[in-house]
Amino acid sequence: MPSPSVLHSPLDCFPAPLFPRRLPHLDAPVMISSSVSNVNVSVQLGDTTPFALGFISAHAELQHLLDLKVDKDSSDTQNLHQRASLSLDNFWWRVGQGSHIQQAPHPPGKHVWGEALILDTLNLQGSLNRAQSDSSSQSPSLNVESSLKGLQVELSETCALCLSRLLSLLRVAGDPQPQLPDVTPESPSADKSTKSNHSSSQLHLLFKLDCVLDDVNVFTVSNVAGAVSLRMDSVGILSSAENARVSLRGSSVSLVKALTENMETCCPTSQTVNPVLKLTAVTVWYHVTTHGLQVQCEEEFAVHWTPPDHMVLFQHLTEAQACWRMLRGETAEDGEAVLGQSRGLSLRVEMGSTRLTAHVSEENYILLHTDAFSLSKHAGSIHIRSPLLVFNFDGNNIVSFTELDVETHDELTEMQLHRDAFPFLTTLHNRAWVVACPSLSVEFPYQYNFSNTFDMAIGVQKWLKSLHLPHGRASSEQRLPPDLVFKISQFSFVFLDDVFEIKLRDNYELMKDESKESAKRLQLLDKKVAELRKQHGELLPARKIEELYSSLEKKHIEIYIQRSRRLYANTPMRKSLLTWTVSDLELVALADRSFHGPEKVREQLRDMDRISPFPRDGLPLVVQWCRAVKFTLGAFLVRIRDYPRYLFEIRDWELSGRLIGTEQDGQARAHRKQTVPLGAPWGDVTVHRNMPPLKFYYDFKSDISLYTIVWGPCWDPAWTLIGQSVDLLTKPSADLSPPLAWWDKSRLLLHGRWVMNIDHANLHQLATEDPYNTTENLHWEWTKLNFDWNPGQFLFKGNLDVNVRTASKYDDICFMHLPNLCMTLDLQWLCHGNPHDHHAVMVCCAENIADVISGQPHDSYRAFRSENLNLSITMDLSQSCSTEPHEPRILLYSSTLRWMQNFWATWTSVSRPICRGKLFHSLRPVRKKLGQHYKQMSYTAAFPQLQVHYWASFAQQRGVQVECNKGHVFTRGTQRLIPQAGTVMRRLISEWNVTQMVSELSQVTVHLMASTWDETADHQINAQVKKTHLLSLSSLSYQRQSNRMEEEVNPTDETNAPYTHKLRLVDLRASWTTINRNIAFGLYDGYKKASVLKRNLSTEALKGLKIDAHLQTKKLKRSPSYHSPTTALVTPVVPAVNRVEKSQNEGTSMLQKLIEETDKFVVFSEEDSGVSDQLCGIAACQTDDVFNRNWFIELVNCQMMLRGTETAGCVLVSAAKAQLLQCEHHPAWYNDTLKQKTTWTCLLDGMQYFATMELNPSEQQDKQLWLEVKNIEEHRERNLDSVQELMESGQAVGGMVSTTTDWNQPAQVNESQQVQRIISRCSCRMHYISYSHDINPELATQIKPPDVRNSHEKEDLLKKQAGAVETFTLIHHDLEISTNPVQYAMILDIVNNLLLHVEPRRKEHSEKKQRVRFQLEISSNPEEQRSSILHLQEAVRQHLAQIRRLEKQIYSNIRAQSDEANSDELMDINMRLQNQLNQEKNDMQMKSEELNILIRCFKDFQLQRANKLELRKPPEDVGVVRRTEIYFAQARWCLTEEDGQLGIAELELQRFMYSKLNKSDDTAEHLLELGWFTMNNLLPNAAYKVNVVVLRPQSNCQAGRQFALRIFSKVRPPVGGISVKEHFEVNVVPLTIQLMYQFFKRMMGFFFPGRNVDEEDVTDEEDKFRMVTTGIPVKPRVPSEDTMGAMGPSKSITQGLNRTAGVRRSFRKAPEHPVDDIDKMKERAAMNNSFIYIKIPQVPLCVSYKGEKSSVDWKDLNLVLPCLEYHNNTWTWLDFAMAVKRDSRKALVAQMIKEKLRLKPASVVDLRGKVSEGKSDHNQQQQEEDEKARLLIGLSTTDKSSSKKSIFSRRK
Repeated sequence: MPSPSVLHSPLDCFPAPLFPRRLPHLDAPVMISSSVSNVNVSVQLGDTTPFALGFISAHAELQHLLDLKVDKDSSDTQNLHQRASLSLDNFWWRVGQGSHIQQAPHPPGKHVWGEALILDTLNLQGSLNRAQSDSSSQSPSLNVESSLKGLQVELSETCALCLSRLLSLLRVAGDPQPQLPDVTPESPSADKSTKSNHSSSQLHLLFKLDCVLDDVNVFTVSNVAGAVSLRMDSVGILSSAENARVSLRGSSVSLVKALTENMETCCPTSQTVNPVLKLTAVTVWYHVTTHGLQVQCEEEFAVHWTPPDHMVLFQHLTEAQACWRMLRGETAEDGEAVLGQSRGLSLRVEMGSTRLTAHVSEENYILLHTDAFSLSKHAGSIHIRSPLLVFNFDGNNIVSFTELDVETHDELTEMQLHRDAFPFLTTLHNRAWVVACPSLSVEFPYQYNFSNTFDMAIGVQKWLKSLHLPHGRASSEQRLPPDLVFKISQFSFVFLDDVFEIKLRDNYELMKDESKESAKRLQLLDKKVAELRKQHGELLPARKIEELYSSLEKKHIEIYIQRSRRLYANTPMRKSLLTWTVSDLELVALADRSFHGPEKVREQLRDMDRISPFPRDGLPLVVQWCRAVKFTLGAFLVRIRDYPRYLFEIRDWELSGRLIGTEQDGQARAHRKQTVPLGAPWGDVTVHRNMPPLKFYYDFKSDISLYTIVWGPCWDPAWTLIGQSVDLLTKPSADLSPPLAWWDKSRLLLHGRWVMNIDHANLHQLATEDPYNTTENLHWEWTKLNFDWNPGQFLFKGNLDVNVRTASKYDDICFMHLPNLCMTLDLQWLCHGNPHDHHAVMVCCAENIADVISGQPHDSYRAFRSENLNLSITMDLSQSCSTEPHEPRILLYSSTLRWMQNFWATWTSVSRPICRGKLFHSLRPVRKKLGQHYKQMSYTAAFPQLQVHYWASFAQQRGVQVECNKGHVFTRGTQRLIPQAGTVMRRLISEWNVTQMVSELSQVTVHLMASTWDETADHQINAQVKKTHLLSLSSLSYQRQSNRMEEEVNPTDETNAPYTHKLRLVDLRASWTTINRNIAFGLYDGYKKASVLKRNLSTEALKGLKIDAHLQTKKLKRSPSYHSPTTALVTPVVPAVNRVEKSQNEGTSMLQKLIEETDKFVVFSEEDSGVSDQLCGIAACQTDDVFNRNWFIELVNCQMMLRGTETAGCVLVSAAKAQLLQCEHHPAWYNDTLKQKTTWTCLLDGMQYFATMELNPSEQQDKQLWLEVKNIEEHRERNLDSVQELMESGQAVGGMVSTTTDWNQPAQVNESQQVQRIISRCSCRMHYISYSHDINPELATQIKPPDVRNSHEKEDLLKKQAGAVETFTLIHHDLEISTNPVQYAMILDIVNNLLLHVEPRRKEHSEKKQRVRFQLEISSNPEEQRSSILHLQEAVRQHLAQIRRLEKQIYSNIRAQSDEANSDELMDINMRLQNQLNQEKNDMQMKSEELNILIRCFKDFQLQRANKLELRKPPEDVGVVRRTEIYFAQARWCLTEEDGQLGIAELELQRFMYSKLNKSDDTAEHLLELGWFTMNNLLPNAAYKVNVVVLRPQSNCQAGRQFALRIFSKVRPPVGGISVKEHFEVNVVPLTIQLMYQFFKRMMGFFFPGRNVDEEDVTDEEDKFRMVTTGIPVKPRVPSEDTMGAMGPSKSITQGLNRTAGVRRSFRKAPEHPVDDIDKMKERAAMNNSFIYIKIPQVPLCVSYKGEKSSVDWKDLNLVLPCLEYHNNTWTWLDFAMAVKRDSRKALVAQMIKEKLRLKPASVVDLRGKVSEGKSDHNQQQQEEDEKARLLIGLSTTDKSSSKKSIFSRRK
């Protein structure tokens, strides 16, 4: 029940003396009427301010009437009617000084300050009906009607003082409870108290009150804050005993800041200026029985709020409360007690259009707008509804709620189910707020500074809190906050894009489409014009045609303009930059007593964030809350612009856990001041804001069905704009410290653990620069992923598949499959302090910086900010526990690797700055990328087994398979950021250096795979794949350490020296067969073609080939002798071409003369030491200028199996220990050129060669034969107790050993064949030295400038320092060889068909290249050649584009076959497309090969042209650029029978050395030297057993310095394709030959098995007509006189010329088709060599021969091969051999006949000039001589055309 002290009856509103309690009983009717006018009363009570009141006229009337009694017998009593009426005009009440003075009448429409009450007109009528008898049961009824117009009320302190003094006088008069007249009659609650004040025994009064007020103005006047005006145009009050209704029309509240004038205009509500509150219409109902209050406002309701206005209202309200308490005589505590009595009231509010505007500053405001709003409160529950609720910031609709529904409940059954999901909650029940909204949207305009307005709003909110909520109330017991439930069907968060950017792209798309459409229209016009020309011919005027085309151009422009204007007519403009949508969201936040309150929140905080140290002095918190959070959502989608892929896509997300939010107390140093302007008289108010951020602590567990992330560098520009938009949401910190990077900010704000269980997770890395592309991406796919996010650690567990997504047939292929993967990412933040101690971070306000730190730049995050990051990635693959083991596998295609290169290039490209600089008002410093923050990165992988497949194509024709069992890989790299030189600000260069790498693999096997499937197939169907073994090893270990050699290391100990790379291979088993060779060559050929195509199509293909004539003239002006150190450092290094100095010319000519004049048979060496010590490769590798030992490769017990094509069996090569060393040397100056030397050294110890014995192929040929480890290891102790050891032949050559076919099982387990050792244990050394212009940047500061040489000093040729020469040296010391004929044939087969195999297409390629070269020489215009290359490049690019288009079309058709019914049509279309694709590939390959040849020949031609231009340069040095050396110290070869044991012959040679020098002028020198050579006969009963062939120096004392054979050749560059031999010389010591026919026959059978020695099928003349190079037989010609005659050596030059011409004519082939000039040039160039000078000195022979019969026997026959010299001959090699053969034959036949006839031999000089002829008459003797001659020189003395084959002839 309402209190009687507050609610009064209408009759109680008048003073008590006017209505006495008992009036006299009158039965007669009474009527009283009175009128009064012009009344003025002036009153002053004591010392109070005087006041005056009065009116112009007043009229009152009172009626007392009785009902006429009709029926006297009626029991009803007579009713009494009492009526009263009052009318008052112009009533006024003035308060204040001077109020008693007579003033003019009140002006209409104005309010004069000081007039407390003004009434223009008042009409009041009342009637009371009641029974005359008190015993009647009829209730009395009262009816009051009132109309008031022009009411003005002014409330001020002066009025309150006057009223309080007057009321005090009335209380003294005797009324203990006076009724206050300040309660206006329009109060609707008066009737309620009247009814309630009567006791239950009395009858209830039935009353009705109807009151109408017009033009009501209420003013409150303050002493300091001006006045507040309340205007009500119309007020209607209708009240009864049951309910009351108040309706207002046109209400407004406005402020009068200063009372500068005496009066204020009273205008209607619609004309009110700047109203604070404006209400068009409102109706209020109150129901007494239900205690319900209903407020309805269907029209506009607007509030305009500002802080100064709020302060004015607050001041007036405070003063009004003080006046009220003064009038009532109450205290503030009594008033507060009354306020709490209105509970239990049911309330319902319905609002129409509502606008609540709050200005937080002069420019910024927040607007709450709703079209309709309803609020209902009943029984402790509140229900709020609104169809549309919008929060507008500064004119931008930011937050919009659609169909908002908010409910509050004291207890909700649904919440109990949510609480049961958290077992740690202790509170059973709690209040709940349920917020339901079908659609919630948040939208931020482009470049709108939301943070500025929001921060000001927070400051105003803090000021209001301090103004209305004093701090003393915070100490009371806090109530548990309610539980929150949010149910949102659709949530969207949008950043709007720049309109200019949107229109720019739309216009670009329109222009692209319009260009295509205009091209179509132009084609139609062309067709019509062509038809008109056909019809009219020449009669069609040209001007008409021009008009048609010009009108079409105008039409193009008009159509484009029309389309541009109608661009957004049908489709709305895209406006979003980022769109984040969430659907079906249900969020529950539960409060509980167990974590409510500061101390309990701190306990939960320490439990969630255990890794962070807690402050010892406690953690003061300003904001702290903890909730149990649970949410579910259907879809979580984030999209950038209108890109086709979502940035984030999450489906069916469920999350539960604890969430804490805290804000640390910043004390004094971390409080910033914010000013709120309030205006006069209060001025500006300062609000202290806490600066520490809000931190979040969490312990979450979530389940997700689908999680997808898509990202690519092509999205980076849009992401930059998004980052700028995000910056505008949060205000920058007031701390002057450099801002934290996002990774440090996340470490500062987010703490705890988050566990996710994801059924399907995807990461798509886009691989193109087109953000709208959906087909090219790298797809990381996780299944059954368990993700654990801890502080500083990310843990992934699940099955990972990595797919390369391309729109081709390679699309759905899994690139990498890693089952049961456990991947851990450990983050180690390198900070000055503890990286987890975020509690110690305390920001500082700019005003307090001087008090905190001085002397260095301020940084509040100095200890917490990370300097760098160390990332550790660990991948552990454990074996699956299921029955089906899934091993990790990797599948690679050649196209996949090429795609990876493009992918890496795309992801490592430099991003450009977006919207930065003064133009875009973005001057923030550039943010550091996370990739540049890494200091060290380590990677660890462990797997039980791994399988890698590589295929060259999708058809799987050729491929490689790598399998290994247990493996472990560890690598660590460091990053260094290098600043770029120059004044322009550039990005730092990132340089990664691998400091350590350790890899261990076991049981590695590599197979080559091949199939017969068609290369051009679109997809493979069960292709038969055949695997062949390539290599296998039991263990592989690799170590890499970045240890630059700062300390001195012993150079002799190579093994223990610290190397950067160390690789150790144990039990390496490699096999090389023709199948492996074909597959490997096929793989290499495909790779080569792809790389060549990429290189030839690049823009760099033709760069650097322009020859500048001006540059050449500038070079000529330079002095060749003077070189300054600065110029040598700055100028680029140019390789020397044709550098020949005068001193070298003199030395070369002198040496040449010495060589030509010598007559000795022995070639002497210039040094006393051994030949092996003279090798340049050894000397270059032993220098002490090594700064980095780079590679150390060690092979233990390695072996290799070689198998030929034509022979059965195989050869096994093994080495017990092999080492390969690489060293990098300090850069040095070589001939004024700075180069860096790199040396390679290969050491092979314990080498052995084994071969099989079988002649026929065995059944186990496909099986691999391997040696056991015990036969490879060196210095093995033999166990004589073993039978197997006794049966083996030890380590000697020719011994037999057993083999095995299995990996780990010995030979006894496997039945395998034995192999024979054909080369016993030996050692081999190889050295390779290379020089490079690429200098290591670490050594650039240590390089000294070159020494300046005086140009006048003559350089000594012999003391000249060797330049930078690339050298290769091979050294074999001792070789013990033993082979039988089968093994020899097998070795020849392996060498010819396996090792020296040349691809058949290589020759065809070389012929094409030669043809193109001749074409370029004929057409010598470089611009024409360049143009043809460019056209060919464009053609190849078109083929490539067509191939890509066809592949994508085929792929899309294949994908559509499974979906559509008409798959047959698609199959036919696919077949046609596949054939077209194959044709395109063939054409592309042909043109690519042609382009490659053309570019290479064009470059060579340009370089030759450049060399010709440099011929005018001064002569410079000619240096050696490449050197090749091969040296054998001693070799012994035993030729055995087929059983491998019985010997035939033994060959031995010593000190064999071959060297080749390539010089800078494209010349080459070949030198072959042999110490001595001997062949021994091992046949039984041999006449000559000791020395069959002896080739050794005669003097034993100088054997170390002498050579038995020396061949020297100097080669010039080819001229016109013809090879030029400048000098060719052969020196041989005297030769001893002791030969038996039986031995000769056995040897021929060994080397040429199956050939009859006695029958020769190729004659000498036939041999002439067979080309040496190609072996093609040609038609014989008629012998001419120059070939028939016998000539002496003195005429050799002339005869050589004639003979050469004859032989060349004989080689000409009959033309099968017309031959052009280029083919003729190619033929001539391929056949001929140009010999400038040939010299073969004379060679004495000592011949002994034992024939098959005893009669044929020669003993010590002395012969001399003549000295042969030839000059300026263009021969083939066959021509040269035939010339030597012819001249030697003539000399030897004559000597042999003279020796046989016992004639005196001729002198050496005579033998050079002439050869005499002789004949014998005895036939038997002649036959013997012919036999000897045939054996010795392959010649018959009787018949020159005999069919006997000579030793100089060519054997098959």
